[in-house]
Order: sequence, then C-alpha cells, then structure tokens
Amino acid sequence: MNPRQQCIACLERTPPSTFEAAAWVATEHDGQVDFRAVRDQLNALERSVSAALPSLPAAELAQPLLRQLATLGFQQDDAAQPKPQAALIHKVLERRRGQPLGLAMVALEIARRLEIPLEGVNFPGHFLLRVPGADHSLDPCGGRRLYPKDCRELLLRQFGAQMQLNAEHMQTATPAAMLQRLSRNLRYLHQLNDDLIAALKDATRVMELGQANTSDYLARASLYQHLDCPQAERFDLEHALMLSEDPVQRMRLTQRLVQLPGVGALH
Repeated sequence: MNPRQQCIACLERTPPSTFEAAAWVATEHDGQVDFRAVRDQLNALERSVSAALPSLPAAELAQPLLRQLATLGFQQDDAAQPKPQAALIHKVLERRRGQPLGLAMVALEIARRLEIPLEGVNFPGHFLLRVPGADHSLDPCGGRRLYPKDCRELLLRQFGAQMQLNAEHMQTATPAAMLQRLSRNLRYLHQLNDDLIAALKDATRVMELGQANTSDYLARASLYQHLDCPQAERFDLEHALMLSEDPVQRMRLTQRLVQLPGVGALH
C-alpha cells in the first residue's frame, strides 16, 4: 500500500492508530521518515514522562503529563513564517515544536501508552484536549486548564465577537477528524510556502478522510487554478456551488465557472 492507503488503514483499525496515521501523512511528503527512529523517540519520551509523573489516579494525570511534556521542551511553534515542519508529526517529535494539533497528537500517543484517559477536542483555531467527562479542557501547549469562559476568550481573540461559543466547538475529535484537520493545516502551510504539489496532496487527502465542505473544494480549486488545470478546477467549483448556501458566494462561483474554458466536468 502507498502512504495514503496506509494512513486510511490505520484509521480503520480497532482501535484506530492516530499517531501512526499521522506518520504516514508525513511519509507522503518526506520519503525519508524513519519509523524505527520515530518509535525509539516515542519510547524514550514515554519513559521520561512516566518517571516524572506523580502517584495519582490515571484520571488525574492528564495535566501533569502535558506539563511534563512542556518541561521536556514541547512548545508551540510560533515562527512568523510557519513551515510544514510545524505540522509534520515526525518533525514535531524531533524538534519538540509544533502546532497545537501536532503537540496534542504526541500527548495523546503517550497518554494511550500510559493508559491515561485523554481525548481531542476539535476547537476552532486551536486544538484542545480533555479528560472524558471533565468540566474543563486542556491546552496541549503546556496543559493550562480552559473553562468555558477561557474558551470564549480564545474564540474572541482568534475570530472576533461574531463567533459565539457553542456545543459544536467542544465536540470530541474522532481520529479521522484529527487527520482531516492535520491535512487542512498542511494544505495551508504548503501553499503558504509555495509548494503547490504538496498542498494538492493534502487537499485531496482532506476529501478522502471525511465529508468535505465548501471551503475545502474552493481551496483545491484555487490550487488547480495556479497549476493551470481548468478541468479539475471546474469540478471543484461545481461541487463548491452545490454545497454553498451563501447567495453572494453562489453568484461569484457561477461567474467564475462561466469564465473558465469550455470544458465539461470530470467523471
């Protein structure tokens, strides 16, 4: 199987192997990913974290785990010009720097190995973690507790007053949702760094990992436009038009389709 198929196969296991799936995503972009080295790094990290954890019930160890990872150098990558290495899981593990989702994936894997209950929260703009049933979330970048008031403030800082906190923002992230979010992050980072072919791989993976939205089709259409592939661009624009419920956006999409060369949709 190729890396894409391996990634999907990891998610179809019982239970799914989220970290390994992310490693196969990395392999799709970097054929030099050394799975043995990654495993050795994880084993060493597990030992270091385990040795430093207090003697508490497993349900109370999630925050100490995150704090210990921070002590060992795992921090948010806040580079002014972010690069794909902030999301590629083998680089996050190697550099101990990454986006919140990458840091969360490392923490979730160590928690799984140590049988510490922990789950992902698909919060907009900043991936979070949570002990199942807890009344608060945890920031993967250091382990700070976030109560609803803190989450509202986080939304306000990132999106402005127009976005209000709702239950959908606090939903548990499935493994497939995490990999789809990772793929969206990588799509953005690769495009930001002018690697359009890599971004196209990520954009297509988004489609394969779950239900795509209007923005997903528009993002891939934009890549096809830059790569001068009008037939593929038309295919994605037509799907974006079918999904869009915004009258202004629908009008603009219709105009854009009219301006494309006269080719039929893909079949």
